[in-house]
Amino acid sequence: MIHAIILAAGESKRMGKLKPLLKFDGRTFLEQIISVLKDSEVDGITAVLGAEAETVKESIDLSGIDVVINEDYQKGQLSSLIAGIKSVPEETDAIVVCLADSPFINIKTINNIIRSFKEKNVPIIVPVCSGKRGHPVLFSKSLFKEIIEAPEDQGAKYVVHSNKERVFELDTFDKGILIGINTPEDYRAYFGSMP
Repeated sequence: MIHAIILAAGESKRMGKLKPLLKFDGRTFLEQIISVLKDSEVDGITAVLGAEAETVKESIDLSGIDVVINEDYQKGQLSSLIAGIKSVPEETDAIVVCLADSPFINIKTINNIIRSFKEKNVPIIVPVCSGKRGHPVLFSKSLFKEIIEAPEDQGAKYVVHSNKERVFELDTFDKGILIGINTPEDYRAYFGSMP
């Protein structure tokens, strides 16, 4: 079983607006990501909320997915990933970690990541475009404990760097894996004026 975890708990300080609720072609970033994941080969989806969780829940239809509230969201992204990992079903073989500020995720790329995991049975799969690593990243169940015990300030990156020989880089032409919308400038570059 492959479970997607969307990290959407941050305070969006650099953006100045909640990133999960920013607009992407008539829907929010979070709705866009959920829609893509529902059409992909993942077996389940969890959205981890934190900052202004009630506002997000009231603004988006979250039916059909699991929602986890990370009360420790101010501790950073790793705290949300840990909350997500602790909530996934026991039979989960791997998680696909998606970021709320990366709305350009692509069904084909997600499916290729999942198929690569099933075919190659490697514990970490990172998509790569033009030699650069991006998101989403897959982690197998064998690394959940290591993620939970990772240094707070380094998070999942620490686990990737600690397991260099166990990382499979999945080559793709999907430039969306490299796009993170973190600031108003980023948003304007791809969508025009801020909503």
